[in-house]
Amino acid sequence: MAPIPRLRDYEGPAILSYGFRPFFLFGSLYAGLAVLAWLPMFSGDLTLPTAFARRDWHVHEMLYGFAGAVVAGFLLTAVPNWTGRLPLQGGPLLLLLAAWSAGRLAVACSAILGWLPAAFLDLSFLVLLTVAIAREVVAGRNWRNLKALGALSILLVGNALFHVEAFRSGTAEYGIRVGIAATLTMVMLIGGRIVPSFTRNWLARVNPGRMPASFGTFDTISMALAVTSLAAWILTPGSVAVGAGLIVAGLVQAIRMARWAGYRTWRDPLVLILHVAYAFVPAGFVLVGASALGAVPASAGIHAWTGGAIGVMTLAVMSRASLGHTGRPLTAPPTVQAIYVLAIAAVLARVCAPLHPAWYGPLVLTAGALWAAAFLGFAAAYWRILTGPKAS
Repeated sequence: MAPIPRLRDYEGPAILSYGFRPFFLFGSLYAGLAVLAWLPMFSGDLTLPTAFARRDWHVHEMLYGFAGAVVAGFLLTAVPNWTGRLPLQGGPLLLLLAAWSAGRLAVACSAILGWLPAAFLDLSFLVLLTVAIAREVVAGRNWRNLKALGALSILLVGNALFHVEAFRSGTAEYGIRVGIAATLTMVMLIGGRIVPSFTRNWLARVNPGRMPASFGTFDTISMALAVTSLAAWILTPGSVAVGAGLIVAGLVQAIRMARWAGYRTWRDPLVLILHVAYAFVPAGFVLVGASALGAVPASAGIHAWTGGAIGVMTLAVMSRASLGHTGRPLTAPPTVQAIYVLAIAAVLARVCAPLHPAWYGPLVLTAGALWAAAFLGFAAAYWRILTGPKAS
């Protein structure tokens, strides 16, 4: 994400000057607070007035609430760079933030509000975001990024499906898998662009030698395999053939990532964490595939994808983009490195929980506490960066 080339005259609050500012801040706060609410719900000590089942509320708010906010922050900042157009600021950005916030409240109180009004309020955020991004891509004639717009549109469809499923059958299954697949596809699309790019820039400057492979035929094949296997998984997650396809796609994604020379970036945490986060993509494919073959519980792979590939990658992108777009040095102090460690430890604990049934409860609670500490720690560490003026 290069610096935004030009801005409108803007004299309002700094937090509304760029899309990443409000959505990275409130998204990270919500990631931590929603999990802190989930922990007593998991243990049966808290009940929210939501129409969703307990598990479904947790999954929905992590996928369509927290991850949706970070996706919005990234796209609202990156798309103006890709298209050369002006970014969303001020009132329109505040409207989007209000729509996202209303959705979180509506989902939490949907048993009182009613499922249909709650669904309408929740879906309004992704509808507005999709329209805003589509307008910029079309106006800028930036057809290359229709793929990201397509993944965002599928995320919107998945959210609508989630609400309908939960109302009709009491639980959501397809809506969960569609949401995971759409968000994971964005991680692979955008990660496949920024991870090798940032790696190449850093290596060229401080550690000449082997460089990441440029995007080519292999990347196209790896994405086609991944998307095809995800589509099959949405429809028939327990199929042996689908499981085998997921494992193959995961191995190919691992090869793709190995071509980015990540092992050479260990001296720069801001670059290294991108590779660590992306490693959960192939790990999730292999674990979810293995679950279809009956080898491991499905939730191990699901949390490798959601907590690792999505959760850790959001921290990696938020911490780097927030520095770059506010004119600050691209360095990760010890506090930020500690946040990375907390998040990775949270994912490992959550992935291991279903593999060790005797320790399931303690590991889930540990994972939740570590996750909340990581994201609330990010919000605290980056509060002034996201709400204050750009560094001179």
